[in-house]
This record gives sequence, C-alpha cells and structure tokens, in this order.
Amino acid sequence: MKLDPGAALVLDLIAKSGRPPYETLSPEAAREAYRASRAASTEPPQAVDRIEPLEATGPHGPIPMRHYRPKDSGDAVLPVLVYFHGGGWVLGDLETHDGLCRHLANRSRCAVISVDYRLAPEHKFPAAIDDAIAATDWVIAHSGELAIDAGRVALGGDSAGGNLAIVTALDEKARGLSRLKALLLIYPAVDFSFETPSHDDFAQDHLLTRPFQEWFHHHYLRSDADRADWRASPLRARDLSGLPNIILLTASHDPLRDEAEAFARRLIEAGVTVTATRALGQIHGFIPMEKLIPAATPAVQELADRLAFELRPAKPPKDKP
Repeated sequence: MKLDPGAALVLDLIAKSGRPPYETLSPEAAREAYRASRAASTEPPQAVDRIEPLEATGPHGPIPMRHYRPKDSGDAVLPVLVYFHGGGWVLGDLETHDGLCRHLANRSRCAVISVDYRLAPEHKFPAAIDDAIAATDWVIAHSGELAIDAGRVALGGDSAGGNLAIVTALDEKARGLSRLKALLLIYPAVDFSFETPSHDDFAQDHLLTRPFQEWFHHHYLRSDADRADWRASPLRARDLSGLPNIILLTASHDPLRDEAEAFARRLIEAGVTVTATRALGQIHGFIPMEKLIPAATPAVQELADRLAFELRPAKPPKDKP
C-alpha cells in the first residue's frame, strides 16, 4: 500500500530538514522541536465559544486543564470529552493539541477538557496515570458548575494519551464505577513491546521509529519490569469486559497499528462495542497535521461525528398504554 501523498510529503520534509532525530535530543529540546513541528503542520485554530482555564486537584499538586466550549453553545449543558494529549508521555502540552481540541468541540458539539498531565522523565510511570484519573474524577465531581452532563462523559486521547484514556477507564471499572459512555482512541499505545509485524515494518523511515519509541520508553518507565504492568500495557489486562463503547482509529503505516487492532479484537471478544477504522496510507501522528496532510481533516470530522453519536441524549422512556 502506498503512502498518502500528504504523509509522504511529511516524511520527505523531515528527511530533507536535517533536523536531529528526537531521540538524540534532551527532553527539553525535544519538547521545543515538537511544539515547532505542530505549529508548522496544523491549520490556524478554529474559533470556539469560549476557553476556560481549569485546575484539578491531583495526588501531587494541581493539574492544569483547558475547557473548550463549542461555537455558539452558550450556557447549554453539554456532554464532555476529557482529552489526554499524545507525545510519548514525554512531549506535548495544552498548546500542541489546542487546534485538535477546538475542532473536536465544534464538530461534536461537546465540551472538551484537555488535561496537562505531568510528563516524564521528571515524573515517571505511573505519574501521568495518577493525573489522568484525578482529572477525570474532578471533572465529573464539578460537572454542575462546568455546565457538563455527568451522564454523558467520554475519555479520549492520541498515542500515549489514548493509553491514558484506556487505563483510566480500566481503573474506573476496578473501582466499581460506570460513569463513562465512550472512549475515543487515536492510534493508542497499548503494549510496551515490539512484538508485532507493524513494529518491524515501520521501525525506520517513519515518524515513530524504533529508536524514538525506545527513547520514550526509557524516559517514561522506571524499569523494564513496568512493561508488563497493565497500566503501561493495557493489552495485557486480564479482563477487558465492561468497558464503554470504543471509537478506534489506527493508521496503516504506524508501528502501533497491530497492537491497537489486537486490542480491538480482545475488546470485541470481551463483549465491548468497538467501531474501528484504519486510515489507509497514513502514518502515526497524522492527526492533526491537516496543513500538510489534508486527509486529516475528514478523519477528525468522522471521529467527532462518532463521538457525538455515542454521547447523544438518551431517549425518554415511552409512556405505558
């Protein structure tokens, strides 16, 4: 299968740029490079009704968040997507995913709350998970003042953020809670191993190379023993039943493709409803590079439409005759 022309352009630009590979940089320098690449590859952000800075109470201090309200939504009570950005648990922040969150909010007509969880290596596994869980609890607890419908809550994220959404949902289940309606997973990382064909096929010359993944793993995990922990590798969780409906997007030319699709098969076997799409010709991280990869725009729109469907209001019960 050929690469999408936009995806091929991105890889060609990277190859010709002469920029040092991320894995050769310090985390601080890599974060700056990542922010710059986002600015160069994303369209100007859409206007929304308003944006509100929030701060959740976390286990190790406050967790910054950003609350997006879709355009012309006013004070309406809305369903909500709690969103965890990607970046390998080392990169990314509220700014790098600002445009995507605005797009998702406007298209889905949902509030979106983006979570600025703590990053590695300053805060190693499971710090990001602790923050994701605490942020989700805080949003639901404060739903009234946020004009959010606590009965229509979804979690979402791309790559590492998808991992955090899954693990947070599994934690909900372990605590006997059922507050989530859906998970929106964009090429999620679900297993800390390289034991699939897609990991071999795309180990080099693609955005998420094997050395780059190893760099992420080195900074995030405390030791190799963490790889087997279901909180790092949710594909290894014993029981996936009882999770909310799943919206999954994978990319054909992504080393994480096979593990995410294996996760989907396990979910279906466990009785979970999964709507899965493989973006043909696409690379890891193609969302939200719509300036260079035009196909990213309809992909985001489709995800948002599916999210809106999952978070639609419940039908009132019919009156008995």
